[in-house]
Amino acid sequence: MTKNTSMIITVVLALLCSCCSLFTCIIGFGGVTGNGTYSLGGADQPMPPTAGYALLCVSVIFILIPLIAGFFLLRKKPEAMPASDEPLPPAS
Repeated sequence: MTKNTSMIITVVLALLCSCCSLFTCIIGFGGVTGNGTYSLGGADQPMPPTAGYALLCVSVIFILIPLIAGFFLLRKKPEAMPASDEPLPPAS
């Protein structure tokens, strides 16, 4: 895989995951503070704080995905050792 392809994949993942993590972080923060609801705006069914904490954990995972993918895609891979015409020394 070329460096440009790896960069494009990392940028697309960062954009997609940042949108998802921002949304889940806002909803999770609302759930933790007691202001979040399942019906988006109504006070019909308040969100329990445990669901808010779970959504905050999911948002952290969404933030880590492009970082990990970027690390593995953009790191410098070790080069293979060139083949040598010299024989190997005898094992002692």
